[in-house]
Amino acid sequence: MVTREGQAPLAGVKVLDLSRFIAGPLCAQILADFGAEVVKIERPDGEDSRHHGPYYRDESIYMFLYHRNKYDASLDTRHPEALGILERLIEWADVVVENYRPGTIEKMGIGYERMKQLNPDIILVSISGFGQTGPDSRRALFDAISQASSGLMSMTGEPEGKPTLSGTYIADYTTGYQGAIGALMAILHRERTGEGQCVDVASFDTMFSALGIRLVSQLMLGLDMPRSGSRDLLTAPVNVYEAADGPIYIQAGTASLFPKLCEVMERPDLAADPRFATVEGRMTHQDFLEGEIGAWAATRTTRAIAEVLEDAGVPYAKVESVAEVARSPQIEARDMIVESEHPELGTIRMPGNPIKMEKTPPTVRKAPPRVGEDNEYVYSGILGLSNEDLIRLRESGAI
Repeated sequence: MVTREGQAPLAGVKVLDLSRFIAGPLCAQILADFGAEVVKIERPDGEDSRHHGPYYRDESIYMFLYHRNKYDASLDTRHPEALGILERLIEWADVVVENYRPGTIEKMGIGYERMKQLNPDIILVSISGFGQTGPDSRRALFDAISQASSGLMSMTGEPEGKPTLSGTYIADYTTGYQGAIGALMAILHRERTGEGQCVDVASFDTMFSALGIRLVSQLMLGLDMPRSGSRDLLTAPVNVYEAADGPIYIQAGTASLFPKLCEVMERPDLAADPRFATVEGRMTHQDFLEGEIGAWAATRTTRAIAEVLEDAGVPYAKVESVAEVARSPQIEARDMIVESEHPELGTIRMPGNPIKMEKTPPTVRKAPPRVGEDNEYVYSGILGLSNEDLIRLRESGAI
């Protein structure tokens, strides 16, 4: 899409967001951050996420994460008049984002074939658990199910422990990003050809594609790599060590980094030992090496360790808490916490967009809305309904 310098790259793109929870709303928010006009539809009592704590001034903070820059219109999709309203919004939209279980939008009367009748060049981004095809396509899925079914959970945790979930909703987030990429590719294709299309993004596929070296090792070598905890799969020594005041992660597994760590530790004997001269040797003896590094780290603070490792060029990181990293100068320098003023909720603080662009950066133009906050704009401003129509729809429970 051709844009003038300084103009948002998705300015003029209209998005109808029918999604819920995380992956779909995040996909639509990414488009909104780059200038798309996004209308989110949710039921009059609010989508499920609005009823999950913790709360800030009676509003779930889930809504602060995935709904900025959107216009919110309430609609009971089971109401007799809902189908007509949805069809008019589909006619208005360039992109529709939905993450219902496959088959649901067809039952609602707005499947892709119907969408194309209403809007021939429409782009539909369908985000689901297992995709629109395959024997598992109709199964319900949440983030944890994706982690378990895709193989990710089997790789996560200590070797002798249970398989473990990631500490965040990694499947939902990654699938949301993939949905946004798919939407952008479809928008670009339509710019060139005038053709819309359906974008099918599955959480299961997304996580499976992220299994990395473990997957290729299985496909090419028939090798099942066990869980490795915080160790690196391919090099050593790499792990978390307990310093005098907390944990620190040290990455010194390559041929160039290991001697630097030995020098910092004042252990030339380790660097000269032929057992540790190769990656394979260090992997074989990583229990011993980690014991030596752990004993060295235990007598020093994380700050002291960080200073000498920084000077030596050895990668490291103090294991930060969420509270610590949120206060870090790096987060501030990268604008990774942004604020927005809501007329009722006051100042809302949210994670910033990680995509930094020189000429067309993402922006926060509108605070995450409350349910139905923008009904008048959407139904009167976009669809042209009268005030009497709005009153009637409200009194009938449609909106």
